[in-house]
Amino acid sequence: MSQISYKSDVEAVDAMAASFKDLRKEIGKVIVGQDEVVKAVIISLFSNGHSLLVGVPGLAKTLLVSTISDVLELDFKRIQFTPDLMPTDITGSEILGEDRHFRFNRGPIFANIVLADEINRTPPKTQAALLEAMQERSVTVSGERHQLPAPFFVLATQNPIEQEGTYPLPEAQLDRFMFNIPLDYPSYEEEIRIVKGTTGVQDYQLRHVVTSLEILHFQQLVRKIPVSDNVLEYAVNLTSKTRPGTARATAKVNEYITWGAGPRASQYLVLGAKCHAAIHGKYSPDIEDVQEIANYVLRHRIVRNYKAEAEGITEEAIIKGLF
Repeated sequence: MSQISYKSDVEAVDAMAASFKDLRKEIGKVIVGQDEVVKAVIISLFSNGHSLLVGVPGLAKTLLVSTISDVLELDFKRIQFTPDLMPTDITGSEILGEDRHFRFNRGPIFANIVLADEINRTPPKTQAALLEAMQERSVTVSGERHQLPAPFFVLATQNPIEQEGTYPLPEAQLDRFMFNIPLDYPSYEEEIRIVKGTTGVQDYQLRHVVTSLEILHFQQLVRKIPVSDNVLEYAVNLTSKTRPGTARATAKVNEYITWGAGPRASQYLVLGAKCHAAIHGKYSPDIEDVQEIANYVLRHRIVRNYKAEAEGITEEAIIKGLF
């Protein structure tokens, strides 16, 4: 697959942990704070998953994505989602050439990292254009299948759905995202550093620290990392507990949840836990690794009912009660 070779998988995990540290260091030159957000994005990238960043405008969601693309040796495209965006504006379309034959004109989805900016400002019909790309790593236009480049990674940003001009993402679309990552306001000290750094002369010298071949190798490595039966069973049990009306559902789930997470959540819990362990220098995940990434995997896969919303019960509070 590549020219990259390690003497053992242990050495490869060590290299992955070192690459993670290098990535955080380079990204930290531009992004102040948001350490947990950066870690979650890198975990989803190394796990071959997609991420949805959720937060109000002005929290540097777009800057974070563009910075990550700068420090990775990957092709990057940005799609600004607007109410009038059409599916073909994402996938591309066939055009009639001078030779009187149709040829496929590739859209911006053909890149290693695709930033779907403000994804919930476009109607569901256009959002659905991403479904095949995110799941199959290909797009079909006029009956012909076109393979997307590898690695392929969608990073979407979303404004809170309470804001004007937003559409809720379809459940099938949400389920394609490995992680749903919330962004909060910076602390007072972080905001001081942000303002200092952005109101003067900026001269960031970012270097490429991970190549596309290394990313593909890490993605395969994550799947090879062994996981004990008790950790795997814990992950599946955690997902099962989110389903109201079932044998494993907790009292709080039955009271506040309309429906819970599907099997894809269990898969992502295990993959995410493996990667979380590896980037911290461990060769197999434990239950704590599952718990560390559980909120990112589950928070967009459980749907609260009206009672939960009325009482201010958040997804995070429900998920924490499952541990």
